[in-house]
Amino acid sequence: MPKRLTIGSLTLHNNLLLAPMAGITNLPMRLLARECGASLCFTEMVSVNGLVRDGKKSFDLLKGSPDDRPLGIQLFGDNPQFLAEGARLVEGYGDLVDINMGCPVRKVVNTGAGSALLREPERVRAIIKGVRRATSLPLTIKIRIGWQADEPNFLEIARIAEAEGCDAITLHPRSQAQMFDGDADWSKIAELKQSVNIPVIGSGDLFSAVDIIAMLEQTGCDGVMVARGALGYPWIFREALEILAGREPQPPTPAEKLATALRHLELFVDLAGERPAVQEMRKHLSWYSRGLPGATRFRTMINIIEERETLIQALHDFFGNTES
Repeated sequence: MPKRLTIGSLTLHNNLLLAPMAGITNLPMRLLARECGASLCFTEMVSVNGLVRDGKKSFDLLKGSPDDRPLGIQLFGDNPQFLAEGARLVEGYGDLVDINMGCPVRKVVNTGAGSALLREPERVRAIIKGVRRATSLPLTIKIRIGWQADEPNFLEIARIAEAEGCDAITLHPRSQAQMFDGDADWSKIAELKQSVNIPVIGSGDLFSAVDIIAMLEQTGCDGVMVARGALGYPWIFREALEILAGREPQPPTPAEKLATALRHLELFVDLAGERPAVQEMRKHLSWYSRGLPGATRFRTMINIIEERETLIQALHDFFGNTES
């Protein structure tokens, strides 16, 4: 059966979470993931530098709705004071604050944020201590195993986090240097689970409901955080919950995929306006079409469509002609 997950003062109705993904996990995607069973969804990474300097773009990433709760807000930065102030500024927008200490992307790492923080355990300590004092919301961090695969220090970082008041830790078991190459070493999640007393959330290589069940069983982690496996497939949460409940998972029909893609588009138009929505939906629709007959031609076609009505017709033509 699905298990509840408690993170500080927040109790979730199951232990399946949607990961923060830059440029992806805005309000429309979060709402669709929730409808399929995700119990907690995260914003995109939000720069504390932008928040503290009253950057409109940073605050725009916090846009939600009454249906978009509970909401986790992921902050990134390298300055303990800015991170603490950022946590104070976002307290009214969500239900949990997460500090990104795992992003391996160079433009983030080169600022000293993301997984670059793993090289500075005492800075990690100062950040968590400051943020913990600044907010009463549940506080989590997301980390990797270390800067290099042969020099893992995730257990040291995790013990610091627990000692300074963190309520849970998410581990993506690759190093910064690995980026997304190779296989995520799930044994490191199991090792972390045995080393701390706060909840451990596993991440990495969760591309199907079967993967989710396997991670829970193999590592003993308290919850899972799904990232790439949810791209164009929010049903990954529904299918995992069905398996956990002892039922055979039911994949979405072409008609359901069409309805969800159309709903995603309309939610995006409501959020951002027609032109930005049509342009941004191209990547999402490419993921929705993945593995279906004619997907390559469909992706090529939608990448030059500029109008909503034309895009809607293309969706009907593609999914309406796809056999289940």
